[in-house]
Amino acid sequence: MQRPDPQRLTEALATRFASPTRSTRLTVVLGRWLGVSFTVCFLTGLFSHGLQNPPSWMFFPTSPVWIYQLTQGIHVTAGIASIPLLLAKLWSVYPELLKWPPLKSVAHGLERASIALFIAASLLQLTTGLINTYKWYPWPFPFRETHYWMAWVIWGSLLLHIAVKLPAIMEHWRARPRNRPQGTSDAGTAAPRTPLPASVPAPGRWSRRAFLAAVGTTTGVLVLSTAGQSFAWLSPLNLFAPRKMGTGPQSVPVNPTAAQAKVADLALTGDWSLTVTHHGTSRTFTLAELRALPQYAQELPIACVEGWSQMARWRGVRMMDLLGAVGARPDSALRVTSLEPEGAYRLMSMPAEYTRDERTLVALELNGTVLDLDHGYPARIIAPGRPGVLQTKWLQSVEVL
Repeated sequence: MQRPDPQRLTEALATRFASPTRSTRLTVVLGRWLGVSFTVCFLTGLFSHGLQNPPSWMFFPTSPVWIYQLTQGIHVTAGIASIPLLLAKLWSVYPELLKWPPLKSVAHGLERASIALFIAASLLQLTTGLINTYKWYPWPFPFRETHYWMAWVIWGSLLLHIAVKLPAIMEHWRARPRNRPQGTSDAGTAAPRTPLPASVPAPGRWSRRAFLAAVGTTTGVLVLSTAGQSFAWLSPLNLFAPRKMGTGPQSVPVNPTAAQAKVADLALTGDWSLTVTHHGTSRTFTLAELRALPQYAQELPIACVEGWSQMARWRGVRMMDLLGAVGARPDSALRVTSLEPEGAYRLMSMPAEYTRDERTLVALELNGTVLDLDHGYPARIIAPGRPGVLQTKWLQSVEVL
């Protein structure tokens, strides 16, 4: 039986897959869009990770109060926008994976390995990131740590891929090259004898311009129909995001409920109190004593790592006043403990930037009424510019470090 000729097979595949929707110029355009969205995701993700796992040099901005609401909303929205962009880019290049021979040299093998790493990591990152917005974790590994390190893998493999493909990227960056030698395709490989012009699609096939318009429209629809969970001016268009503004107890969404945190009995007990400790000085405040202290109201957002957020009006005792009651400086770093019996955020560290900000409250009320149990009754932390997971609910103690 005669074995197929690799060269003939390559030419047959080139003819079969020739299309204006598959060209180096198109791939570069899609790559620009995808590169921007991945870069935005990477930088905003680093900021979020730094707030939760701060390095020694980390700076904690508290103004504007919506800074984390903005950055994390952009992070999740850009991640969702990256999904159709990545799929479109894979569509434009996947016939390259079928070329023969699969490995031409050591350098070619390393190039393909970097591409495989980038594609696999990107698909995993976007898939798990999207599922995370729905608070569903059907995998055995810790999401936050995996998401962080996978971002570095994607960024490194992306830079390597750009370096390898830089000549082709520069050639096709601005416009479709003219005066190309006969017999070559946009990908720089041997083309069929009767190649399809990039601007004139074959019957039943899309033009490059129509394909880009479809990708852009799909991306725009996804953004507009999900970003409303993060940005109030888009909330009327929020059709598919897992959270909607104005819903939940006291018209503010929640993530963990009191039942899920297993704190209902402890929070509703009649002898609850908040303990504030500074070195050898300790003072216990009952709920009535906290309410008797000067009360302050602040408009601050709850902004969660899953992308949803909402501005709300909080009222309670300033953290700096509680610290003053035990003789602590208002710019002290704190360790805050929740009534939760377990969980990654049962203990929370609060840097001095937040404690000295007069807008940081031990909140007792939300939107004009006593805190709902699911919002942290009897008392919770609310501070400007912090992730929601660090706005500790169901307070038990505050310790000056």
